[in-house]
Amino acid sequence: VQLQASGGGLVQAGGSLRLSCTASGSIFKFNIMGWHRQAPGKQREWVARITIGGNTNYPDSVKGGFTISRDNAKNTIYLQMNSLKPEDTAVYYCNAIDLGDNSAEWGQGTQVTVSS
Repeated sequence: VQLQASGGGLVQAGGSLRLSCTASGSIFKFNIMGWHRQAPGKQREWVARITIGGNTNYPDSVKGGFTISRDNAKNTIYLQMNSLKPEDTAVYYCNAIDLGDNSAEWGQGTQVTVSS
């Protein structure tokens, strides 16, 4: 299964973007799907995850501003990002984890740039 991320772009501070990550096959096999980001010169960090049951988690740095969701029928997860800040500027990656065979897939990344 391949993951294709999209929806990035340039937005002013305070604006919103919605990222999408579509799988080439069914996402039912993935126990956990999520979003990570990597800013220039920084390590990749986790920003949201959702389980197959729909439970969601966020780090404190984005809690209240980011919302992850999944549409199993469309094999897609989303990341709604509101009240964006310049420090949210990064390449955003989606990933999917299958705990059954201990495997993980990553999408190619989509650039998000927030101007001040």
